Amino acid sequence: MSPSDDIQRRIIELEVEHRDLDAVIETLIHDLRHEELQLRRLKKRKLQLKDHITMLKMQLVPDIPA
Repeated sequence: MSPSDDIQRRIIELEVEHRDLDAVIETLIHDLRHEELQLRRLKKRKLQLKDHITMLKMQLVPDIPA
């Protein structure tokens, strides 16, 4: 397995977690008894995942000399 395959696999794992968090957040938003702190933490985690996914995708793009 090449390093780019490892990165692709990790990206897929993170995207699945990101989608799962999105579903949990939507459910909590519609629940009138949700805790605001928990919701904020989940949203922060979702943003961290997005940033990590972006960073990994950038590693897959070869450097192009200017």
